[in-house]
Amino acid sequence: MIFVGDGALLRRAVAHAADRGHPVDLVCSADPADAAGAGPHLLVGADIDAHAAALAAASSDGIVWSLNNRRIFRAPVLSLGLRLYNVHNGLLPRHRGLPSVAVLHAVLHGHPAYGATLHEVDAGIDTGRVLAERRFPIGPEDRFHQVMLRGVRACQQLFEEQLPAVAAGRAVPADALAGRPAGPSAYHGVRDLGRLAHWRDHPAYARATDLGPFAAHAPELVEAIRRLS
Repeated sequence: MIFVGDGALLRRAVAHAADRGHPVDLVCSADPADAAGAGPHLLVGADIDAHAAALAAASSDGIVWSLNNRRIFRAPVLSLGLRLYNVHNGLLPRHRGLPSVAVLHAVLHGHPAYGATLHEVDAGIDTGRVLAERRFPIGPEDRFHQVMLRGVRACQQLFEEQLPAVAAGRAVPADALAGRPAGPSAYHGVRDLGRLAHWRDHPAYARATDLGPFAAHAPELVEAIRRLS
């Protein structure tokens, strides 16, 4: 298995896979510590596609995991014939894009639920076939950092739950997902933050912008909030 992403979520996934006896062929991130001592590390920046040959050479089982990963897979990697899976912080298709911006919108606009989604990676951004999800309700008093933390935990739980099926080549949409309408699709990106001023007086603004410890991981959001303070 190849792992692409950054940070604690990636490290926990790598360690869990190794503990369960799965091969960790390569860990691609900006920090060698993300390999968690479980396999070789490849230092990568924003362009993962520049390393397509390295991914093809390293893979022993054809599986690539994307976790807490802002890099976009394009033709050089997508054309390798690997099975690419993304564990996305957010419910798809409603919370496509950056999780930090998606959580902001979810709290601000009163979305009833949030969660994590496992989906296949295609040429779009968070548009591949959904295989599984873990969802939880957003309470009327929940704040950004609370929803984000539960989202991160849901990502880890979803990865651990679905790892055996993916490894065995049995990952298919659950019956509950297959028969359910996809719902509205929305992409949440940095450009959305330019409209944050329109919501400055919204009753949920304080809760939606209470980043807590996640401020260190959402610099674009921190800057947008600072400009309005």
